[in-house]
Amino acid sequence: MDFDTFLPVLFWLLMGVSMLAYVALDGYDLGVGMLLPRAHDDAERDEMVSSIGPFWDANETWLVLGVGLLLIAFPKAHGVILQALYIPVALMLLGLILRGVAFDFRVKARAQQKPLWNAAFFAGSLLASLAQGWMLGRYVTGLAEGPMALAFAAGVAIAVPAAYVLLGACWLILKTDGALQERAVRWAKIAWPGLVLALALVSIATPLVSPTVAGRWFTLPNLLALLPVPLMAGMALVALRGLLNSHRIRGPQARLAWLPLVLAVSVLVLGAFGLAYSLYPYVLLDRLTVWEVASAPSSLKIILVGTAISLPAIAGYTVFVYRVFGGKTSGITYG
Repeated sequence: MDFDTFLPVLFWLLMGVSMLAYVALDGYDLGVGMLLPRAHDDAERDEMVSSIGPFWDANETWLVLGVGLLLIAFPKAHGVILQALYIPVALMLLGLILRGVAFDFRVKARAQQKPLWNAAFFAGSLLASLAQGWMLGRYVTGLAEGPMALAFAAGVAIAVPAAYVLLGACWLILKTDGALQERAVRWAKIAWPGLVLALALVSIATPLVSPTVAGRWFTLPNLLALLPVPLMAGMALVALRGLLNSHRIRGPQARLAWLPLVLAVSVLVLGAFGLAYSLYPYVLLDRLTVWEVASAPSSLKIILVGTAISLPAIAGYTVFVYRVFGGKTSGITYG
């Protein structure tokens, strides 16, 4: 494969990495937003919002990068995909805007208005999560129509918020202590079975709605080669559930408070690997390959220069922010 032929594949990989980074990073702060109504009082809600305050804007940058790469590297696919998903994309953007407005306004709101902005923050988080799940479900089936494909998309629309809630609870275990941390452990225990059930149903349904995916996963020797992926994901989920009973994740000096979040993210990474294997070389399953819809090689080379600058800059800034604002969350300071 020469360089011009490899370029579309490279951009396909970069787009996938960007979307995975968005799901892993923005997923936990969407999860925290959905957990907001379960907080004991306003002080806990302030601490929850404070825990994501320095990060949530930077997290969403990965979504912009992923969609931007789709637009400029695969313009034909961009038009087909976004035209089919126009309504859920609009709902997702509405949810993200609602979150952003609520985040800023709840800090300065009077006491009697604060519940309204808390509700808006929760609603925006839930709406964005459901829309992302629906879009993922529709995308995995190649935008297929019919009751089975739509039912599958609805199942994924439920699975994604469940995953985000678990990520959000694990994030709060890492960033808080005391009563809120104990509450986060309980939330993670409640979210865990829902996520496991949702993942199991999606894993069973995916080959049923997509013969291509079924052929890639359930034929020899592929089945034996790929078996470690679901096994490792299952082991990570079991280890996560066991860790939630451990005293080593509790308290300000807990040495393993970071591990639940790492295990939860590892499940997403393994899922993303399985999805990438199922889809390659399609940008849209069974319809559009990376070479059919890619921009001209000369254009991709110019785009690659910009990507080589912007991607490390975004990654470097993300690492910098997480290093600067590491450790436990202290009182809310936004406004």
